Amino acid sequence: MNSLIWIVLFPLIGFAINGIGRNVLSKPIISIVGCGTILASFLLSCGAFSTVYAARKSGEIASFTQTVFEWINVGNLHISLSFLVDPLSAIMLLIVTGIGFLIHLYSTAYMKHDAGFGKFFSYLNLFIFFMLLLVLGSNYVVMFIGWEGVGLCSYLLIGFWYHRVDYASAAKKAFVMNRIGDLGFLLAIFLIFNTFGSLEFSAVLPKAAQLEVGNATLFLITLLLFIAATGKSAQIPLFTWLPDAMAGPTPVSALIHAATMVTAGIYLIVRSNIMFVLSPVTMEIIAIVGLATALLAAFIALTQNDIKKVLAYSTVSQLGYMFLGLGVGAFTGAFFHVITHAFFKALLFLGAGSVIHAMSNEQDMRMMGNLKKKLPITFATMFIGTVAIAGIPPLAGFFSKDEILAHAFGHNQLYWMLGFIGALFTAFYMFRMLFLTFYGNFRGTYEQEKHVHESPISMTLPLMVLAALSIIGGILNVPQALGGTMGLATFLQPVFDASASKLSAAHLSHSTEYILMGASAIAAIGMAIYAYITYVSKGVVPAADHENRGGLTRLSYHKLYIDELYDAIIVKPLNILSSFFFKIIDKKTIDGFVNALGQGASQSGKLIRLLQQGNVGYYIFFMVIGVIVLLAYGLFII
Repeated sequence: MNSLIWIVLFPLIGFAINGIGRNVLSKPIISIVGCGTILASFLLSCGAFSTVYAARKSGEIASFTQTVFEWINVGNLHISLSFLVDPLSAIMLLIVTGIGFLIHLYSTAYMKHDAGFGKFFSYLNLFIFFMLLLVLGSNYVVMFIGWEGVGLCSYLLIGFWYHRVDYASAAKKAFVMNRIGDLGFLLAIFLIFNTFGSLEFSAVLPKAAQLEVGNATLFLITLLLFIAATGKSAQIPLFTWLPDAMAGPTPVSALIHAATMVTAGIYLIVRSNIMFVLSPVTMEIIAIVGLATALLAAFIALTQNDIKKVLAYSTVSQLGYMFLGLGVGAFTGAFFHVITHAFFKALLFLGAGSVIHAMSNEQDMRMMGNLKKKLPITFATMFIGTVAIAGIPPLAGFFSKDEILAHAFGHNQLYWMLGFIGALFTAFYMFRMLFLTFYGNFRGTYEQEKHVHESPISMTLPLMVLAALSIIGGILNVPQALGGTMGLATFLQPVFDASASKLSAAHLSHSTEYILMGASAIAAIGMAIYAYITYVSKGVVPAADHENRGGLTRLSYHKLYIDELYDAIIVKPLNILSSFFFKIIDKKTIDGFVNALGQGASQSGKLIRLLQQGNVGYYIFFMVIGVIVLLAYGLFII
């Protein structure tokens, strides 16, 4: 497995070449370097996956480590820069590099006329490099380096068009909110080393498996890791950065906020699964927070009119389902949804980018309509993505989402019911987006209508590939109730071996699974029909002014006023406090003290200078005074 280092290095090489030559190299050369390095990493990743797959098939150890060099050796702390490829990281390699390559290819046309073409590709390459560090790291420190690196790249890419003040603010918001979660990760690393004496997965996780259920230290470690995950994977209360992150170019939304970075929190928990299984309180917290996030984000998405904002809140909601799966012990189901979500959400974001490209950068769905004839490939692929995310069989989203809901039903039927309601919301707002965009009458300007055209092949080819994956992705883990072999669960079994014996998941009968699947599928189709009747048959177009609509509609449109709430209880008090420290503590107290010292020295210097008159008699007078003082001191003091 000596190729692991090259999987990581190729994107870094692409970053260096395009970064240094961004103002010198031509756009075709930049495109070849940017896409070629990711394609090389993908091909090597396919080789690594094949090796792991072959080992699993033959029953051999399917885990390989490559140590690049010993990095830190201080006392008992030994950290190496080393990479681990096992069934979990092997799949993540394919997702990061495979979808990453498609998005790079798409970007060659989407960003063609942008002045920062070379800089954009260098940032994308750097992001892939750090994401590969995150998923390949064999210890928590290397993972943390990748974790911080993707946060940095997210900041750079969200604020790529930094001349827009609101875009720059969105980038800063994402950076700051992620730092809150990152602090939790850092504290967890300290506690892990203090508890287990190592930071290597191969040493920490077996030792953790020997601890008792409910261990207080494990509870604290897992809670800190969950806080880290809430930041990166946009869960309550650290989710508001992700919808604002739509300020970045659309390929950024597809790469970072659909397929890769936002799933890092799920990857962290899945990788550390044994510690979470032994901390049932943390698991319950994860399930509740994930469910609340899924419902809240879905409720907000119901009334959004910006096509990218709908997809952004959809991403937050789907991440909530993944956390629900983690919380009820469905680790395979949650990771399965990571895979299928990467397919259909990257497809939907890139499809939205194709629409925006055709509509001369228009993102408001109220200004679209009747685009299916002029954008046939975009429409067909987005239709597939919409059906997939809605959970309608036999597309990918049906299998992964229903696996999570089935585990939720076995754990707590209330969780299933709430998750089911969220699935109804998902089907409605996604078909609402599809119908408002592609059906009805065209509502844009004459100039927009005149220039609407299908995107070039470099943009539509990734859409078609992702659409195909969204169709067939469900075969990865078809449940036994439908005659499947649970292939993904079997492949990932070594990752969850230690947890399997400690999980007490309820076993559902096939008849119960059929009922749950049928209810979910029928409800999703029903919501799609309801959306069709509303936005196609009746031709309803969302009102421009939601203030005159019902209370719930207004609440959803204004995103439950959560940003305003954060501004009132966090931002404004901090601004007032910082203003107080600046004006009173800094300027008047600290600066006043320092300036007083300087002014005192200056004024005393002026006074002493007055003694230097140049008059000999004046000097003799003071000399006599000095002699008298000395005599008095000698007579009366000594």
